[in-house]
Amino acid sequence: MKDKVKKGGGKNQVKADVISPPSGDDTVDIKQEESTAFPVKIQGAGVEPFELQVNAFWLVQDVMMALLSRNEVCPRSNLSLALAGATLDPLAELLGIKGLKSGALIRLVEEPYTLHSARVHLARVVELLRASGPHDALREGRSPSVLETLTHTPESNLANGKSLKRSLSNTKGESANQDGAPPDYLLPGSSERPLMALLPHSSQTEAPSYLKDLSLSCWHPPPGHRKLQGDFMYITVATIEGRHCDITSCPKGFFLNRSTEDLFDPRPAQSSPICHCLTDLLCHLSPTFKQAFTTLKNRPQQLPVEAMPTPYHTLCWLGPPCASRVHKNTFSRLGVDEQAAAQAPDWNEELQAARDLPEGSLEERIQRDKTLLQINSAFVRTAMQGVETVVDGFVEPVNGNPEDPAFLWGGLFMSQGATSPVFGGERGRRAAQRLELKGVQAYSDLDGLQGLHTIPTAIVDYRGVRLSAQGLAPGFESSEQDQKDSPASRGLLYGVNAGPQESPHRRRLLGLLAHAAKSLSIQRHVVVAPKGHRVPLFTSADAQGLLGADGRFYILDVFRSFPADANFCPEGETQNQIADEDEQSSEKCKENEENSNRNEKEGWPENYQGTTGLPKSFPHALCRLRPELVQAFIQHKHCQFTRIVKKKMDENGGFEECATACDSRATDAVRAACRDVGSVSDIIFEMRFNPNVFSPGIQFPPAESAATNLQEKLLREAAAFIITHQIPDFLQCCLENHEAPMDGASLKQALHQRGINLRYLGHVVKAINQSEHKERLRHILRSTIGEIFIRSAKRVFNHFLQGVDMSCLSTAVSHFLGCLLVHHFIPSPVGEEVRKKSRRRGRAAGASESMPWSMLTGSELWNLVCQDAVKTYDISDSLGAGPNHLVEHYGLQKLSLLREFCLKTGVQLRLRDYILDSQNKAPMSPDDILNIFPVVKHINTPAVDASRAFRAAQNYIQKGLLDQAHEQLKEAAYLYGRVCDDLDPEACYCNSLLAKVTYLRGKAAEARSVQLKSVVISERVLGFDHPNTIQQYALLAVYAYAGGETTLAQKCLLRARLLMLTVHGEDHPYTATLDSCLGLVLTEDQTGQFLKNALKLNTSFFGATNMHTALSHHLLAQWMCSKGDYRSAMTHEKEALSAFTALFGEDHQQTSCSKEFLGTITKQAVKVERTLRQAGSDSADQTVECLSPTSETILEQMVLITGIRRITRSDRFQEYKQKHLERKAAAAKELGFKLPIWPLNSHLVNREEKSSVKESGVGKESGDEGNKEGKKDCEGQQQPLEDTSAKSDAGVLANGHVVEPTDPHKQARKVDVDADRGVTEAVVQAVDEGEIQSASGVKNGTIDKDIDTVPSPSALNSKLTWADVVSKSNNGAGSKAVNGVNSVTANGAAEE
Repeated sequence: MKDKVKKGGGKNQVKADVISPPSGDDTVDIKQEESTAFPVKIQGAGVEPFELQVNAFWLVQDVMMALLSRNEVCPRSNLSLALAGATLDPLAELLGIKGLKSGALIRLVEEPYTLHSARVHLARVVELLRASGPHDALREGRSPSVLETLTHTPESNLANGKSLKRSLSNTKGESANQDGAPPDYLLPGSSERPLMALLPHSSQTEAPSYLKDLSLSCWHPPPGHRKLQGDFMYITVATIEGRHCDITSCPKGFFLNRSTEDLFDPRPAQSSPICHCLTDLLCHLSPTFKQAFTTLKNRPQQLPVEAMPTPYHTLCWLGPPCASRVHKNTFSRLGVDEQAAAQAPDWNEELQAARDLPEGSLEERIQRDKTLLQINSAFVRTAMQGVETVVDGFVEPVNGNPEDPAFLWGGLFMSQGATSPVFGGERGRRAAQRLELKGVQAYSDLDGLQGLHTIPTAIVDYRGVRLSAQGLAPGFESSEQDQKDSPASRGLLYGVNAGPQESPHRRRLLGLLAHAAKSLSIQRHVVVAPKGHRVPLFTSADAQGLLGADGRFYILDVFRSFPADANFCPEGETQNQIADEDEQSSEKCKENEENSNRNEKEGWPENYQGTTGLPKSFPHALCRLRPELVQAFIQHKHCQFTRIVKKKMDENGGFEECATACDSRATDAVRAACRDVGSVSDIIFEMRFNPNVFSPGIQFPPAESAATNLQEKLLREAAAFIITHQIPDFLQCCLENHEAPMDGASLKQALHQRGINLRYLGHVVKAINQSEHKERLRHILRSTIGEIFIRSAKRVFNHFLQGVDMSCLSTAVSHFLGCLLVHHFIPSPVGEEVRKKSRRRGRAAGASESMPWSMLTGSELWNLVCQDAVKTYDISDSLGAGPNHLVEHYGLQKLSLLREFCLKTGVQLRLRDYILDSQNKAPMSPDDILNIFPVVKHINTPAVDASRAFRAAQNYIQKGLLDQAHEQLKEAAYLYGRVCDDLDPEACYCNSLLAKVTYLRGKAAEARSVQLKSVVISERVLGFDHPNTIQQYALLAVYAYAGGETTLAQKCLLRARLLMLTVHGEDHPYTATLDSCLGLVLTEDQTGQFLKNALKLNTSFFGATNMHTALSHHLLAQWMCSKGDYRSAMTHEKEALSAFTALFGEDHQQTSCSKEFLGTITKQAVKVERTLRQAGSDSADQTVECLSPTSETILEQMVLITGIRRITRSDRFQEYKQKHLERKAAAAKELGFKLPIWPLNSHLVNREEKSSVKESGVGKESGDEGNKEGKKDCEGQQQPLEDTSAKSDAGVLANGHVVEPTDPHKQARKVDVDADRGVTEAVVQAVDEGEIQSASGVKNGTIDKDIDTVPSPSALNSKLTWADVVSKSNNGAGSKAVNGVNSVTANGAAEE
């Protein structure tokens, strides 16, 4: 990241412009010489002069792109920039342009049009006038953003996305203007699930009508003599006033001609100007258009995350309530869309050229990543359109093979792939397509491997058909003469069928493949080719290495690049892989056979097959291990290797003696450990796998028998590792709430992160049923059973659609959904609606009666689904006899199943409330099936530098360095904005973490602004009802409440609960989190319902003695105190105290706080009782004094509940630190070093003082600025924290509140980084039992994992504790806070 300084710096200023709110005060202090952002003045081309902020590292074309997006310039195009009369080169850097400085005047120059640029300009005008309406995203199947409907305020008259930019000053007083009680369907216990509430009506108005019609004229195209005079196009315009005009497009622009509907006269009309921009001419012709267009240009500017199209299509399973269009498409006859589709690019050349872009500097890498993303997203969009066109029957195959038809469309080669009985028929063909995509992704992600290329690939599922779309290969085959002259110069260079050859190209390709094999943990091995010769391989036997006509090396057919899964490779099918040779003696054959039989089952745990039923066959023969499992298994083996080496050395005199001795004891220990763990090397630990082992049809030479046996053993161990380690670890994380998947997508992601394939879902169900904590894992069992059911139903649905005609699709899909959700659904031969329509149209309905799909019943479909589930997942009776069994036994919702089915198949339903509880009626009609969209799987192109900065920020957070983490997160957010305009899941996670760190640094307003962006990104990129979106709404509620926006906080939490009920249901741990927060922010009587429901859920999922349950008891006690019910409050606080005592012990600060709070409640109850007794007969008129929590206390509790900060579990880190400092001081004294004075007992305080140490500062700064930092803490300024020890000594109470130390001189203690860094990871893992983790299982540790070790913000420094709810009463006569004095924790509370 040194390049950014070389380029002139200034990145921080750009980040501030991108991330900070419009009225934000978080300006970055940077040096003047490092700033590269400066304003320039723009004028010319008929626009009003304005200023534009540019950066020195921009290219001129970047300035032009920024100008074209401005409302002042749009939709003008075909412009150039001039400085001092000289036209600027579009590829020139601003930094190198002479005379360009701050305040310089840059002129827009109108350039003459060409036919192509005129069409581009016309397309820009159409795009501007075709303003999107509130339901356009739903019609196109794209996930909308709903946040605008929550933040919109009618009285502010802010349209579109302006509500996201409103200043906080306008919303500070919202807390006094509540919306009232939540609706009944959101109350705990409600079974109503309205779909209409999921997508509320947008405040965005429908686009006005600018013109009646805009199309190509009947006189278009221009005749030859007019074409020679410069006429490009003739356009007909029908204005709102009823005027019909013909417009000519020419090199100078657009002008009105004299043609009519009956007369062709291309001469310019009298007094008609020639306008460079078409809209200028339209404003001249139509006053109504001018008024509407002026309003359009003056509309508030939307945020980029709201306005920019997403790189990839995010499916929305719900469509608009009304399928018909409100306004007609007045631009459909211009042909601009068809013109763009008619040009077929060379996708392979574009992608490879982008990959070959330079990567020397940061700016070059940004441009490369951005170009790759743009090309790949365009390729994926084209693939979706192409597959839809092919399956709908508009493209003829280019080959004559009906079994495997191939298609060419839009520069793509699309095919299903040939079915092979070796791979398992149709299931094997689909698996090969999916594995090919994963193999291409694996080779594309290799770092530092330049020169090895893959073909752009995507797979698309549409209407039950899966097609693989690839870019056209660059001519691999050469002519026979070329092969005779130079057999290895072109074509196939590597592979089983390549034949023995030698050339410089082949040697270079082998070097590239060897490098790739090392990164992918693939072992070099030798196989026997079909012709009998031996072939050394660095890949699977199917892979081919070729030299293309473009001079690049390509690798193809990588679908078996990952090791085979031995759990689904029966021993009988994989035994005879050693080839017999003539020269081999019979004795050696017999010996090898005996060794093979002896090692046949070596690697399986004892009684493995009896307990698990594995290995067994699978519906297809392409079961491969995931790369995540390979890495986890290698780490597991490395731990074994380390233990064995240590054990061997301890047996031979200890580690120190073996390491310092000059004998071979250490080497022997390493060699023995390598042999025991199965390392492919005898001297170092190195694990590699042979992808061809357990692959049918592959034979190895006898010399490879030992290596093959070792590989078979390793693969058996790796397969058993899934059952014995990964699945139990996953369930353990779910028990501890580190993983809480809500739907099938989050469950899939959580399993894949641990390398568990979805074919193990049946084994997950068995593990849960055999667990003693089955009841606590019921939400995981529910999601797993639902995923099994939906995946089996999808396979049946794919086969079902193959017999359906295009005209019957909506009827067939609604029929299938009726059979799927209604077990006793028995359809009539012809639906009533079809029969009525046939009668009205005068046609017979006999054709529909003969359709085989129309005779499918609910019971028949259920039998088919259960058969597939048994064959695939090996579960026999888990699905029961019908959908009602899933509802009654597992708590599954039919609405959740319907959502999952639509997302996996691409079906879009009309937005309305469906009755899914009927026992015999179809829940939906054919008119409710709005569309079927393609579902695509594609290659992901990462933003390398942004991801690197994001990971660095996470490392800083684990060390407690908030300031450094904040800078890295701003850097990552800026880079994500440059590469993908923030429209990427990783950008969402980055912004969410940035908001958390910003809030913990005491800047709630900035955190709110960043979190608003995170919510919009999650809704548009992941889905409006994705589990991550639910969590983003909950976090936004916290930041909104911190800014005084109580109404917005309530709306966000209610929105999150509505999505939670739709996606999973109420019985989930994260529902308890939402209900606890709702109980804190709501002011109505329903508060108690939410808090009681949270307590019930936490008790059932975590038990009575758990942190979550204890906090729920405390919140209920707090609420009952506010109601004056002190007796019940005492009961609940006693339960909380009992749990805290069992968890932390008597001496822990949280236990002490609970004791104090219980004592306060008791005193207050006695006081109230005494007051009532003294009042005597007037007791009925007495007002019971109620104790209410302060807003600061509520905020702190929400921060803890949502996982922004954690509660400590132990003070083991403090004990380690004390011992470490003592050992360091002793070592320094012995060696004569002079160290700073370290108060060894500075972190140990007696309980009378309850003081702690505040460690802050980094390196030298902490020593010089120590006393200043103590003062800054009181002012809310967070200083850099050195490591996790800062969290331990931050003066954070166990209830999450920060208090000021009594001794200000103890705040500025210098920290030894190296001393404490070594145990940071261990401490984090040691205290992670009480966290509330991510419910979506997103990668990179988000959403909650990535903040596990964040210290408390000094901006929230307060003397309040959870016992301070008694500090204020409703009548203002509250007593002083129990812990409101300058008290601190006894243990420091090392936060997780």
